[in-house]
Amino acid sequence: MAATRLFLRASPVKSSLTGLTGGVRGSLGLTLLKLSPDCTAQPTAPRRHAAHFTFHPDPVPTQYGPTQKMNLFQSVTSALDNTLAGDPTAVIFGEDVAFGGVFRCTVGLRDKYGKDRVFNTPLCEQGIVGFGIGAAAAGATAIAEIQFADYIYPAFDQIVNEAAKYRYRSGNMFDCGRLTIRSPWGCVGHGSIYHSQSPEAFFAHCPGIKIVVPRGPVQAKGLLLSCIADQNPCIFFEPKILYRAAVEQVPTEAYHVPLSQAEVLQEGSDLTLVAWGTQVHVMREVAAMAQEKLGVSCELIDLQTILPWDTETVCKSVVKTGRLLISHEAPVTGGFAAEISSTVQEECFLNLEAPISRVCGYDTPFPHIFEPFYIPDKWKCFEAVKRMINY
Repeated sequence: MAATRLFLRASPVKSSLTGLTGGVRGSLGLTLLKLSPDCTAQPTAPRRHAAHFTFHPDPVPTQYGPTQKMNLFQSVTSALDNTLAGDPTAVIFGEDVAFGGVFRCTVGLRDKYGKDRVFNTPLCEQGIVGFGIGAAAAGATAIAEIQFADYIYPAFDQIVNEAAKYRYRSGNMFDCGRLTIRSPWGCVGHGSIYHSQSPEAFFAHCPGIKIVVPRGPVQAKGLLLSCIADQNPCIFFEPKILYRAAVEQVPTEAYHVPLSQAEVLQEGSDLTLVAWGTQVHVMREVAAMAQEKLGVSCELIDLQTILPWDTETVCKSVVKTGRLLISHEAPVTGGFAAEISSTVQEECFLNLEAPISRVCGYDTPFPHIFEPFYIPDKWKCFEAVKRMINY
């Protein structure tokens, strides 16, 4: 199954991923540990689990009815549950989703709705998305899961050449707008090259699809439900490091957070910070550090939708502050920060007080033991803030 494939593809991380996923992979790692000739029964030093950010929960939403404490993967499950309950055409499919998935996002749904609506697929990302395109074109609400965003590339042709162009090439006679592709995304602390990537910029170059990345459980549920309801194929990237680390009070009923609408999380006057997903929480700390150490007032924006992105909100903020810092985990060259930077430079050139700054991942494969040096942490972002203020 997919768990075995993960072991074969990325054996160096087999035991370090057990804290997140458990199950077959966990027992495999323990078995290998017992069989290792170098293994001893002597106690080892406790492992360090220091995240590069602190999760900041949003205020409890009051406009959507009763709430319940959920982490991010539970909020995804709740959104899928609401969809299956309200839409008899909705189906969920992917590798291991029938038993709940590697990250437990579909746990209990097959038992509740039946094996014809929640079912496993072969280990073939191209086939998963191709099937989803056909199901959506035939009238179903198709929700596909790619087990890790790093493995979405075999489906690239189906997404870019088929799903994104289906309506255009048929003159709007046919479309697969009811297709949503979910995938765990971003760094996790020990994922190395095949379980840490942020591939949103690859798809942002393609008209016809929407790309969304939430920052927490409340946004995850509302944005996912908006993707499912949207009449365009959507890719929904879920920051896997937040699956359990992010906990909020989430409405139990269905609700929608608008797509292509950025959110100003903190107003400021001196500098605009733009991020999405996990990096939003890094930037929260940067804003606090800038205020405390430099007396600099930062305006923080969560972009939320990568494509089509909210140029108006970002440009309006930069006109006010005169400075812009964009940060994401993906490599800097060709990353989506470059698109934002170019657009802001064109629209707000006369308002800029300093060059636009990008603090992103390096132009290397995602490292394993050197991950702390690779990620755009708060210290790198804070140094960029200082350079911009002193320009």
